[in-house]
Amino acid sequence: HTICTAAYTDNVLDDFIYSGMDYIHDKYKIDWKNPNPKDKVKATQEVVNDIATEVNLYGMEQYEQFPTMMEDHFGGSQRASVLAAASGITTSIATSNSNAGLNAWYLSMLMHKDGWSRLGFFGYDLQDQCGSANSLSIRPDEGCIGEFRGPNYPNY
Repeated sequence: HTICTAAYTDNVLDDFIYSGMDYIHDKYKIDWKNPNPKDKVKATQEVVNDIATEVNLYGMEQYEQFPTMMEDHFGGSQRASVLAAASGITTSIATSNSNAGLNAWYLSMLMHKDGWSRLGFFGYDLQDQCGSANSLSIRPDEGCIGEFRGPNYPNY
């Protein structure tokens, strides 16, 4: 799978995350510059949907507005990772819940697939990246919380 770090994505990942930080500050009054344990949004599916959708759509619009950025992030797999990382990070910060961030990652992948018809190449398959539909519950036959997953999940 593609390794997605700021070193390989220029400052695009940063831009998408800062856009998300502005969104959660304006909508949910989260002061991410001065973290406070009481300063968070309840991790509900509606909140995950809202934040992940906003961040992901911003990113997809940026890729479409600047074709050279799309070329720089070769293949859909790197773009999918950048969009999903920004969605997940923003949601995790807003909710103080890593599992909500994981759900935002999955939603971003689904939106990417729906919007651009593919996630990428080299085996960057939908079933590996879009996660379980119920990852906020512990149901071992359908998925586990992030802490129970091994380092090679989902490719055991």
